Amino acid sequence: MGRLVPAVTRALDILELFLDGDGTLSAPDIVRKLQLPRTTVHELVTTLAARQYIVPVPGQPGRYRLGVRPYQLGARYAEQLDLAAEGQQVARTVAETCDETVHVAILEGTDVIYIAKVDSTHAVRMVSAAGRRLPAHCTSVGKMLLASLPEPELTARIPDDAELAAMTPNSITEPAALREALAEIRARGIAVESRESNPDVSCVAAPVRDRTGQVVAALSISVPMIRWSDERRAELEQLAAKGAADLSERLGHRSVA
Repeated sequence: MGRLVPAVTRALDILELFLDGDGTLSAPDIVRKLQLPRTTVHELVTTLAARQYIVPVPGQPGRYRLGVRPYQLGARYAEQLDLAAEGQQVARTVAETCDETVHVAILEGTDVIYIAKVDSTHAVRMVSAAGRRLPAHCTSVGKMLLASLPEPELTARIPDDAELAAMTPNSITEPAALREALAEIRARGIAVESRESNPDVSCVAAPVRDRTGQVVAALSISVPMIRWSDERRAELEQLAAKGAADLSERLGHRSVA
């Protein structure tokens, strides 16, 4: 992890002060609460106001309230919460159909974060949790999401000389091999991972699209190897694709016939 940037930390400290009280503050209030130099506060307040993170309070000279920018960021965050809520409902339906563990995940950097999860009822099942983060190249959801990136963005995230960590002996560790796998995933529209993140589990995944057609998440079904076979994989691929399509429809995506 890189070092914290003091100026950014102070600016965020100022914004978080507006969460308390009546939601308005003056520069002297900020100086007193944060014990910062007056000049520093003046510069930060001026910058935040210029970017519409805070705005002057009408009729109260020298006082500020939150501006439109925090609202816009909050609205975008709410959209992600909607994805998680809708994903949980669809994952539950898919899990009830196949009685295997179902995840919905998003891509962050070179990792995936699971935002929804429904467990299998079998005694032997995959153990995981919503909020868990894993290397994208080791998972079916991650490979599905990486395969959906434009080539320049994929290269920026995973350069040709990148070192890919292995979670099991079956994990892909060479960028060139990963790109071959991603090309196949693009062609098929389905990702398969065989014991690459867990030596006892295989997974299939399909893409989830928003109303613009952009891939924003992936839905996967994870199966212990004792219940895995070519026939079962084919069944689960179809079910994952249907579940992902249902979730996409909930997000406003309309597939072209």
